[in-house]
Amino acid sequence: MKNHSVKLSRVTTTLLALALSTSASIAMAQDKPASTDKPATEATAPLKIGFVNTEKLLRESAPAKEAEAKIEEEFKKRDADLQKLANELRTKYENFDKNAPVMSDADRVKAQRELSDLDTDLQRKRREFQEDFNRRRNDAFSTIVDKANTAIKNIAESQNYDLILQDAVTVSPRVDITDEVIKALDTKK
Repeated sequence: MKNHSVKLSRVTTTLLALALSTSASIAMAQDKPASTDKPATEATAPLKIGFVNTEKLLRESAPAKEAEAKIEEEFKKRDADLQKLANELRTKYENFDKNAPVMSDADRVKAQRELSDLDTDLQRKRREFQEDFNRRRNDAFSTIVDKANTAIKNIAESQNYDLILQDAVTVSPRVDITDEVIKALDTKK
């Protein structure tokens, strides 16, 4: 039993050291510096650890769903324009394939150059669209992450968590507080 307790203590110490080394993914329950003159009961009390699944939070919370819908609406017209341009290019390629055998060499070269230019333009517009979309999405979700971090900190303080992790390889459902954070975000809007 004593050996098991030593192993558990080492695992807890290792977990704590690992968690503290990734400070960006941790919300501490209190911002007070650690005191070395803790009472014996506080020093031997088990750690209360929680986990928040950031991916689930950004997929299922009301603010995330609203942001996603707003961004999709914002980019809908540009996406439709890109689809229209892609369809036009496809039609022109089909016409070229059909008419190429009867075209003069000069006309064929000219048509190929036009198709190549259109294809290059389409690829550039798609790339710009994707970059703008990703930038806008990242901006919106960084705001949500900030609000989530505030909610996590409030939950940590109100429920006396010693440590809350936001990324982990494996997590027991009993320490997962993601749904509680989602609920807090949904009520704040």
